[in-house]
Amino acid sequence: MTIKLGVPSKGRLMEKTFAWFAARGITLTRTGSEREYAAEVEGIDDLTLVLLSAGEIPRDLAAGRLHLGVTGTDLVQEKLPRWEQQVQQLAPLGFGQADLILAVPKFWADVDTLDDLDAAASAFRARHGFRLRIATKYHRLVREFLRDAGVADYALVDSQGATEGSVKNETAEAVADITSTGETLRANHLKLLSDGLILRSQATLWQSRVAEKSGADNHTLKQLLKRLDLV
Repeated sequence: MTIKLGVPSKGRLMEKTFAWFAARGITLTRTGSEREYAAEVEGIDDLTLVLLSAGEIPRDLAAGRLHLGVTGTDLVQEKLPRWEQQVQQLAPLGFGQADLILAVPKFWADVDTLDDLDAAASAFRARHGFRLRIATKYHRLVREFLRDAGVADYALVDSQGATEGSVKNETAEAVADITSTGETLRANHLKLLSDGLILRSQATLWQSRVAEKSGADNHTLKQLLKRLDLV
């Protein structure tokens, strides 16, 4: 067998992950075209590199198809119920930082906190006859956050495109999305609620708690973690 490491298949996350491993003496290389997803590893034996979308990696870790994977905190916590039972965080990698936040239109002058949002949602439903819509890709995290904050009378609207544009396009009244600089929020005339930070996320190295390993695999994993200064 071999230890399988899942890494984002393109873009800055892939490049920065490759650089992080290279700084620790392990060279990860994409060998094929962007459509081939072929890769190789130098610097340690019996480690196989698997290139996937960042969104696929949490589920492959939870299914035991990967032993290790690099993906965002947000994706792990969104896609995996009871994620702590399925994966273990080994190391934050120091890049890919972004915050999952809740934002409302700037002209909502009286809405600055979650309590304000709860009151506005009730008033919205009474006035319009349907619930205030919040556009997001992160249904689990947003629902749990709003439940804990006691916010009711809202409906989550699935958004797989430019979430911040949902208010302008009149498909939602508020948004919950990832932001790193806040520029897109400002460009769409949105403001972050003062207590609207849902999760701080960054690229992280995870280990599957369920992937099968042979004795040789355990040796490979121990050597790898030693090389990465994680033991």
